[in-house]
Amino acid sequence: MSKRLSARSARLSVLLAASLLFAATPALPAPVSVVDDAGHTVTLAQPARRVLTLSPHTTELVFAAGGGDRIVGTVTYSDYPPAARDIPRVGDNKAFDLERIAAMKPDLAVVWRHGNAQGQLAVLAKLGIPVFYSDPRRLDQLPLTLERLGMLVGTADSAHRAATAYRQRLAALRQTYAGRPPVVVFYQVWEQPLMTLNGEHMVSDVMAACGGRNLFAAEALLVPTVSTEAVVAGNPEAIVTASMGATQASRPLVDLQHWKRWSGMTAVQRNNLFTIDGDLINRQGPRILDATEILCKQLDTARSRRPAGTR
Repeated sequence: MSKRLSARSARLSVLLAASLLFAATPALPAPVSVVDDAGHTVTLAQPARRVLTLSPHTTELVFAAGGGDRIVGTVTYSDYPPAARDIPRVGDNKAFDLERIAAMKPDLAVVWRHGNAQGQLAVLAKLGIPVFYSDPRRLDQLPLTLERLGMLVGTADSAHRAATAYRQRLAALRQTYAGRPPVVVFYQVWEQPLMTLNGEHMVSDVMAACGGRNLFAAEALLVPTVSTEAVVAGNPEAIVTASMGATQASRPLVDLQHWKRWSGMTAVQRNNLFTIDGDLINRQGPRILDATEILCKQLDTARSRRPAGTR
C-alpha cells in the first residue's frame, strides 16, 4: 500500500514540476493577420514594434489605435497629436529617404494607398517591410481601420475603445442631422483649375451625414475638374472649401470670394460660403468627425437662411 502511495506521490511531483515549468515559460507572440484597404492580407509573425507612418493621416490613425509609441519614422506635416512632431522624418508623401528607412529596420509601414509614391512603396516591399495600405472612403471604415491597426501593433483593447467611441459619436451626428432637409453643396478643392470631389470621396460621406448632397457626386473621377458654368447651373445652396492647416506654407489659401460675381446663385445670395480646417476634413483620421460636426452646423446655418416656409 505504501509503495502505491509512494509511486502516486512521485507521479504527482513530476506533473507539478512540469506544470510549474510550463507556467514559467513565456508565451510566444502569436501571429497577427488583417486585410487592408487595398484588399491585401497583411500578416506579421508578432505585433509590430517599429512602425513607419508615411502620411499625416496614417500617423493619426496609429496614435488613435494606441500605437503612437511604436512609430519610429514619419513624414512631413505629421503634426497631430503633438507627440508626433518629435518623430524623425523620412521624407514627405511623395518621396522617402529609403536608406534612412532601411536603417530604422521597421517591421510595419502604414501608407496612404493613393497618396504615396507607388514606385517607392514597391521598394518597401522589396526591402521586406510589410505594408498596410490605408485609403478609407467612408466614415464607417475608420473604426475598422483602427481595430485592424490595433491588432497589428498589439494594442487591440485601446483600438477597440477608440473605435467604439468613434462609432457612438458618428451615430449621434447622423441621428441629429442626416434626416434634415437636404442642402445641395459644392465642395471646392481648388480654384485654378476648378476642382471638386465625387461621391466616392469621404468628404461626400461627411456631407451625407449632415443631410448634405454633393453637387458632383455622379462624376466618374474621384477629384474631377469642373467648369464654373456647371457650378452656376447646378445652383448649390452652399459652397464649402478647406482652409489651410499644416500645409499652409506650401500653397495659398483657397478663396471663395470670387463666387460673389455670380450673385444669382443661392449660395451667394444667402452668404453660404463656408470653410473648414483642412487638417480636419482632408485627413482620413478620427478628427474627420470634428469636421463633420462643423459642416453639420454650417449646413444648419444654410437651412436657417431659407425663406420662411421653406426650411
